[in-house]
Amino acid sequence: MARQTASSLAIRADGRTIELSRPGKPLFPSGITKADLARYYERVAPVMLTHVAERPLNLQRYPDGVEHRGLFQQQIGSYFPDWIARVTVPKEGGEVTHVVANDAATLVYLAGQACITLHTWPARADRIDRPDRLIIDLDPSGGTPDDVRAVARETGALLEELGLTPFALATGSRGYHVVVPLRRRVDFDVVKAFARDVAFLLVLRDANGARRVTLQQRKAKRAGRILIDVMRNTYAHTSVAPYSVRTRPEATVATPLHWDELQDPHTRPDVWTLRTLPRRLERDGDPWHEIATAARGLSGPRRRLDALLRELSDARP
Repeated sequence: MARQTASSLAIRADGRTIELSRPGKPLFPSGITKADLARYYERVAPVMLTHVAERPLNLQRYPDGVEHRGLFQQQIGSYFPDWIARVTVPKEGGEVTHVVANDAATLVYLAGQACITLHTWPARADRIDRPDRLIIDLDPSGGTPDDVRAVARETGALLEELGLTPFALATGSRGYHVVVPLRRRVDFDVVKAFARDVAFLLVLRDANGARRVTLQQRKAKRAGRILIDVMRNTYAHTSVAPYSVRTRPEATVATPLHWDELQDPHTRPDVWTLRTLPRRLERDGDPWHEIATAARGLSGPRRRLDALLRELSDARP
């Protein structure tokens, strides 16, 4: 339910009335407004919250629209209403209090603050040192869309070989995330070390064939290859939230995929937008609706990964 005038918009969500100022203000060059953004987040909230609730958030805000300078906000604003959930976590030299979006009203309120993109921790607030997501970010610096999808499939195949269940996310930008749900048993250092060795094994296997991937962080040294980035598995690092709008001119959306969509040549990282994503959800549902039930520990996969690395090492001349 919403009530709009030229200067304000009231959206009713979760029993709260959220007042948005300047709802007609364009945030994207296509004319998408603050009201459009708020209504989008209200509409996708039932699904999106299953993936973002209970997680600390970093907020990417563009008060004057995406064509102007924005800000990346970690600390919750002092003016944010008391009913918005939050969590205080330690950081080097102090602490920071993050927003936690546990309801649709919070998502609508954040849209009213011109928060376009939400970035989530890979751990939940009650056990902030135990991640329940492993994230491999495939960042292309060259190559074709087919190459990136192929690398995503190869990454998923290796993870399945190790006994894990991969899920794919079209980031709404240039690449894909391959995401693995985890049981909350080990800390960030263990998860990142595992992800780093997965990436290393992918590069070793690729060296015998297409040479499409690299671990080189500096773009100038990648020679057009796809970066396998595992740094999002670091304490306090974040990744784009599923169903979050991106700051690109078309208002693209970070979209969970059915795994077989990576076979489709029409699948691109930036194909779905604020306008088209709700229809996709209504038609196909949430491809990640079973992600929590697929969580596994890393002890068995770690042993299998070590064995594969030893085999490759022994086979090299």
